Amino acid sequence: MRPTFLLLACAAFPALAGALQYPQTERGDVIDDYFGTKVADPYRWLEDTDSKETARWVEAQNRVTLPFLKSLPTRDAYQKRLTELWSYERYGVPYRKAGALFYTRNDGLQNQSVLYVQDVGASAPRVLLDPNTLSKDGTVALTQWDVSPDGKSMVYGLAAAGSDWNEFRVLDVASGKPLADSLTRIKFSGTSWTKDSKGFFYSRYPDAPKDAKAKDPTFDELANMKVYYHRVGTPQADDAMIYQRPDQPKWSVNAQVSDDGQFLFVQTGSGTDNRNALHYAFLGDPKNPKLDAKIVALVDRIEWQLQPIGNEDSVVYLLTTHKAPKKRIVAVDLRSPDIKHWVPVVPESDEVIENALVAGKQFVVLAMKDASHRLHRYAFNGTPKSDLPMPGLGSVTNTPAEGLFLSGDPASNELFYSYTDFAHPPQNQRCDLASGKCEAFQQVKLAFHPDDYTTEQVFFRSKDGTRVPMFISYKKGFDKKKGARPTLLYGYGGFDYAQVPNFGRTELSIPALAWMEQGGLYAVANLRGGGEYGEAWHKAGTKERKQNVFDDFITAGEYLVKQGYTTKAQLAVHGRSNGGLLVGAVVNQRPDLFAAGVADVGVMDMLRFHKFTIGYAWVDDYGSSDDKKGFGYLSKYSPYHNVKPGTKYPAVLVTTADHDDRVVPGHSFKYIAALQAAQAGDKPVLIRVDVKSGHGPGKPTSKLIEEVADRLAFITEFTKSPSVQ
Repeated sequence: MRPTFLLLACAAFPALAGALQYPQTERGDVIDDYFGTKVADPYRWLEDTDSKETARWVEAQNRVTLPFLKSLPTRDAYQKRLTELWSYERYGVPYRKAGALFYTRNDGLQNQSVLYVQDVGASAPRVLLDPNTLSKDGTVALTQWDVSPDGKSMVYGLAAAGSDWNEFRVLDVASGKPLADSLTRIKFSGTSWTKDSKGFFYSRYPDAPKDAKAKDPTFDELANMKVYYHRVGTPQADDAMIYQRPDQPKWSVNAQVSDDGQFLFVQTGSGTDNRNALHYAFLGDPKNPKLDAKIVALVDRIEWQLQPIGNEDSVVYLLTTHKAPKKRIVAVDLRSPDIKHWVPVVPESDEVIENALVAGKQFVVLAMKDASHRLHRYAFNGTPKSDLPMPGLGSVTNTPAEGLFLSGDPASNELFYSYTDFAHPPQNQRCDLASGKCEAFQQVKLAFHPDDYTTEQVFFRSKDGTRVPMFISYKKGFDKKKGARPTLLYGYGGFDYAQVPNFGRTELSIPALAWMEQGGLYAVANLRGGGEYGEAWHKAGTKERKQNVFDDFITAGEYLVKQGYTTKAQLAVHGRSNGGLLVGAVVNQRPDLFAAGVADVGVMDMLRFHKFTIGYAWVDDYGSSDDKKGFGYLSKYSPYHNVKPGTKYPAVLVTTADHDDRVVPGHSFKYIAALQAAQAGDKPVLIRVDVKSGHGPGKPTSKLIEEVADRLAFITEFTKSPSVQ
């Protein structure tokens, strides 16, 4: 089969979709048999994203989409204003090691944030690593970094063109120069130094045989992850293999050294679930650790979350869901580690514990109630101390490269965290754990006034009566009694990931601000499947219960209409990744409810998602079509398989990227091909394919601004939003 395209070119691309002609995508004759049910997959050929035919199809689609988006009357004004809003100084959460202070900073429009260090006794910081110098187009990103205990070396990760694959390098902190060390075959791995600062633990996949796919089509490059120890200054080939699970080739393994350097903890997980097995080894003298120490099981089965957060000699403190779906902290003496001897320290409550650490010889606990954060403190015996202050109804945010929610040291009273909400960008806070007081650190200067905006939290009843929260933000002065407004509704609903008030994700927050500036409302629904209320809330939106997520989102839209915030003609929905799946599903199920939908990098083929890259790990949340029961519920909502010809769909913009190796672009390709063939209405259904980009992390600022300007202009055009001034 050789696909062909028929494209009827237009002299101009006015906002009316009736002027558009889509590339006519050839339909194949692929039919799969699922337990006796025949399922057609006419666009299977688009899964081959490396083929010349698919490349031509992408070019044909972009020749329709990009000029159309550029022609929208608000597009240029949005790009100008987004550039102004994006241009504010941003800091990552500070991290102190050996007395020096490390943090990232972006002057506003830099494609990638720059890593700085302020040395002990220095009056000013210096640039340690600037990833903007590593590529001409800003597509090489600093993904993570970890400084050695003595502060002299730093391991860091680099990723190109948005890929999840990383190369780990080592930097000499004093000179700022990279060493010869280069580690590859790394994806989804952390790092952890031994206390002698001579090397670190990390995880990697085996080397792929040359032309592995050509020689063996079944070769899996994401199998048999192993923990290794790398000694600085030696080749990767000499790294010592520390731990592996050949009996479970799809399991992930990651290692962590205890704060005092005595113990190595190995967490083993299956899929994306937070549950894990936990093993440990006694490394002995931290200044001369035994890398061949025997690794033994603390808990060998994957049943609960088991996260070491600190230790006092042989007593390790675990954040766990054991007997606590909303989590608690327990003390485990490794001299007598049987589970019956575990001692509760911080009990489970009606709040979900998201994270915790030991700092200043106490527990600092990040808890969540009704989708906003609190910071509690406890003594080691569990006695509550005063809460740390937070500036408002918001959240503690993390910085992707640092991976930190809270930054502190067991022996120091200094703690850093970053506060944000829907109108306030992340602002670092520096806390004194002795006094319990916090103050703003590295003050952020803005090109707008956050106090011009307000957020209200409402609760609505979903289809089955479940009480669901939602945040609604807007510019002060809005009164729904005076008329409805165009509204952008965002959702996710999966993988135990809570949607808290957060300006920190610039690809979502700055667009929301630009939208609200023009009078629009921005709503975020806290759907089941997320982590807002603990394990039960998460499980209520998984597998055969996934329809609950779609019902919650649909009901959120209906609530906004019924309560007078907006109308169906002014309501748009947006989601990314799992949220892209959400948008695809609800647009299929209720095309009458929404005026527009934007689905970014979505999982659209629910019958085959587990066959690509890391998709197998999502079976924990979604289930699998390899199972008869799984096929039954997945086939009912899979966006690609539930597009109905002859339906009048709202305006739909699908976005993806050619280097997305997490949610492969074939999902979006197949879905939009089906939607274009089925559309009976006069609204456009388009796909925007970005080049040299991935799933999102590390995307250059310039690319983000272009993508967001397109998105907002599209939504504005089809929700009758006020024109951008």
